[in-house]
Amino acid sequence: MTLPRAIAFGAAAAWWLGVGGSALAQAMPVTATYICERGVEVPVSYTTPEQGEATAVLYVENRMVTLVRTRAASGARYAWPSDGSGYVWWTKGDAATLFWHDAAAEEDVTLYAACQAR
Repeated sequence: MTLPRAIAFGAAAAWWLGVGGSALAQAMPVTATYICERGVEVPVSYTTPEQGEATAVLYVENRMVTLVRTRAASGARYAWPSDGSGYVWWTKGDAATLFWHDAAAEEDVTLYAACQAR
């Protein structure tokens, strides 16, 4: 099984088993692969349940990272649900950027820019 399919299957299985609410009330995940600068591929699976929080599951830096949708002035912003350091995935249309939010320095460091969904 390829990695994007594995992510999609895992996310679908988690929602089907009722993680976060009734299995029948959950929306199926939407998957996409983004090609970023330097040719880096970032597979992502988005879930938007009828109840609960929307999430983005990314496979980045050899691990799966689950981020929760947060407020954004423009586009969709997903971050780890805490006030500490962590990944931030920001999308607008077919474009995206992955940041590392450094809570101690109160700044975002760009990890992958110019990501385009294919």
